[in-house]
Amino acid sequence: MSGRGRNIVNKRYELYCLADPLFYDSLVTSGDRSAPRGGNAGSARTAGPGLRNDFAVAVRPAPEGWTRGESDDWVVYRRSSRAMRDQGWKIHVSACLDGAEEVLEAVWDYCVPRGVDFKFLRGRHIFHMQNAKYADRGSSGKLVAIYPADDIELERILTELSGILAGRPGPYILSDLRFGDGPLYVRYGGFVERNCVTPEGVIEPAITAPDGTLVPDRRTPVFTMPSWVEPPEFLRPHLAARTATTTGDLPYTIERVLHFSNGGGVYLATDRRSGEKAVLKEARPYAGLDFTGQDAVARLEREREALDRLSGLPVVPRLLDTFTVGEHRFLAMEYVEGEPLNRLFADRYPLAGDRPAQDRADYAAWAAGICGEVEAAVGMIHARGLVFGDVHLSNIIVGPDGSITLIDFEMATPIEKAGRMGLANPAFAAPAGTTGTDIDRYALACLRLSLFLPLTDLFLMDRGKAAELADAIVENFPVPADFVEDMEDAVRVIAPDARPRRTAWREAAAGGEPWPGLRASMRAAVLASATPERDDRLFPGDIGQFSTGGLNLAFGAAGVLYALDATGAGRFPDHEKWLVERALNPGPGSRLGFYEGLHGVAYALARFGYTTEAMDLVEIVSRERWETLGPDLFGGLAGIGLNLSHLARATGDGGLLADALKTADLIASRLGGPDDVPEVSGGTGPYAGLMNGSSGPALFFIRLYERTGDAGLLDLAEVAIRQDLRRCSLQDDGSLLVNEGWRTMPYLDRGSVGIAWVLREYLRHRPDALPAPALPALDGAAHSPFYIQSGLFTGRAGILAYLAANRPEDGGAEARRQLRALGWHALAFEGHLAFPGEQLLRLSMDLATGTSGVLLAVGAALGEKAATLPFLAPSATAEQLRGNNHSHTEV
Repeated sequence: MSGRGRNIVNKRYELYCLADPLFYDSLVTSGDRSAPRGGNAGSARTAGPGLRNDFAVAVRPAPEGWTRGESDDWVVYRRSSRAMRDQGWKIHVSACLDGAEEVLEAVWDYCVPRGVDFKFLRGRHIFHMQNAKYADRGSSGKLVAIYPADDIELERILTELSGILAGRPGPYILSDLRFGDGPLYVRYGGFVERNCVTPEGVIEPAITAPDGTLVPDRRTPVFTMPSWVEPPEFLRPHLAARTATTTGDLPYTIERVLHFSNGGGVYLATDRRSGEKAVLKEARPYAGLDFTGQDAVARLEREREALDRLSGLPVVPRLLDTFTVGEHRFLAMEYVEGEPLNRLFADRYPLAGDRPAQDRADYAAWAAGICGEVEAAVGMIHARGLVFGDVHLSNIIVGPDGSITLIDFEMATPIEKAGRMGLANPAFAAPAGTTGTDIDRYALACLRLSLFLPLTDLFLMDRGKAAELADAIVENFPVPADFVEDMEDAVRVIAPDARPRRTAWREAAAGGEPWPGLRASMRAAVLASATPERDDRLFPGDIGQFSTGGLNLAFGAAGVLYALDATGAGRFPDHEKWLVERALNPGPGSRLGFYEGLHGVAYALARFGYTTEAMDLVEIVSRERWETLGPDLFGGLAGIGLNLSHLARATGDGGLLADALKTADLIASRLGGPDDVPEVSGGTGPYAGLMNGSSGPALFFIRLYERTGDAGLLDLAEVAIRQDLRRCSLQDDGSLLVNEGWRTMPYLDRGSVGIAWVLREYLRHRPDALPAPALPALDGAAHSPFYIQSGLFTGRAGILAYLAANRPEDGGAEARRQLRALGWHALAFEGHLAFPGEQLLRLSMDLATGTSGVLLAVGAALGEKAATLPFLAPSATAEQLRGNNHSHTEV
């Protein structure tokens, strides 16, 4: 599967769609420093719950002798006179959504008189989302965390509180050990916030090992203990009870896992009695909630009823069995031979790569036929009185003979009762108020467009895009005439009131001087989105704002202001002041690196003339354990080293240059050889690419060579580039893409275009080096007609930026094609051009994923001065730099 094609759904993003209809935001809304990752306070655009604390207990003042605090989604109550341990056995309390208030009252009434520290989720909506179907399986179900002073108090609390909460139901907390049969669970882990950096360069919560080192404190969906920890004796019976129920109790042998969610697993299995293959669906009670609050067991029962009602239809799998093992409910159904349509789409899609024109004709005929088959299958279900309710590519199985089978009937509903769906794929979800068979009719209309241009997620923000996509499909595919009529009907279903239109983007991109108009429009959209009254962020962007903060280059204010300045769109002193004031007071746990942390903010501040403040930030970072970071450019040593070298030259501070050289030595000591990385990017190993792979360190070595003339740095750069090339695979169209095992990636951050950019910089100094033959194949990654995202780091804008900076022999024709196709993603915000962020579910204004990144890329292609990301522009020669070490030319 190519990363250019079908959108890979990251369900975390849906949780950030609930607070605002246009931008990703947190349900924890805040405009103060006590909650530095808040939501949408003060915005008139809020349409979701927007609730900061909606459990009554969450707004209680601290009792005498206690302190009350807030941390992300949690409210924390601690005894003022009691020092909390760094780590140990802690207690988690589970609850059902409807009984959460009563459980919180009981925990308060127990803990406060006894002086026991505790924290709890601040609101019902947050608790709901933490236990949703696609919530994190390792932390789901937790409503309260209690922190005993020692193991004696641990046993007493568990014994006494289990009596108080006896009979209270709640979802099983998969990361923990259950105490008895009630809602109490235990896990050994951190009590206070500490972090460590893994060998892959990832920042994770940490605990202290016996030798004093920090090691990851991981919340996996299976209970584990650190290797050095022995459980208290009173927990041993509960450990034994945990292993009493196993898959050996199933009447089926599980062959492999097909899918996991917080509601349970889906497994390929063999019936031990008949030898027949089957698919098992598991439902965990009280877990995996949908938007209506139904749990996985309720949905499984709905599926059982639907399969029974649809029995005998050739487009529906046979119901085989239902049974219970432990507390989990199972449904067994016929295993259907074939491939999910989403997988076939990824294999066949002709715009994902540079393919022959005949491939488009063959695909158009095939896709039109698939649409007809799916529509007929859904019609059979309607004839039995049901709405399917969940039409999308993953729920359609295409048999070896081309036959269609629909799967996953959790949302199937009698026609007369069908309204809002508790679960829905955003790219196919009917608008609010849609009822009956119109729910499926809308999804089928989206299918007709999505099989040709899979951008129907955009309809969440603008259903009028349907007409534009239909036009683009006709331009790019020789679709049959009758299917053109089908698409016109689909447009009417999706957007019945929308007027036919073409975007201002397309009109401007086709004009003689499009740049001033495009720049002015995107600038206006970015500025209109600003929320200077908020402390957590200035401009809305990716959900990364809520883990890395709203100040940084990638997702925060620094990156937006950098893009505006670099493209000549202006300087904005009030917004710069907002950034300066917050940057100099970083909260605990602030990231340190270039794109996600303080070093990137320092770079931006220095660019804007705030040199003293920039150096103050560098000093703050120097007092932290920055040397333990990974080697990458995004948040690790390569980015820090590049910035240190840049600031050393800009200020004449030789100490900063010494620190940059020290950073290079650190990376070199960990680099290894060309083959000392896996052949697959990501997974359990490090990623490849410019931002997260070895190409970032290679860029640092190249720029430091240009500064010092040390040829050994170029040797290191070649090793690093070869490491990334090792993780690339040759495609059928001759392009070389980064191989992630389950997909291939062409993009700027973790894909082959980022590698190509750095390789070009290396070949400027060693044009005949051995990696040179890889360059044309890497370039091929920038010639695809389709990219699923529009952003700079992981989308078409990054492709455009690469083409603009490295003008090919075609005179820029490919860059013009990519520029025009950016209009497929273009949306409007307050009448101005804006672009969606990752997953296409909301707009973004940031540099990495949104409108500011597109602005920078278009500026690189059309602007009067070459706008690009820091350190990627070709610099002066090593000889020039050594002769003018205090030059302000960017390195």
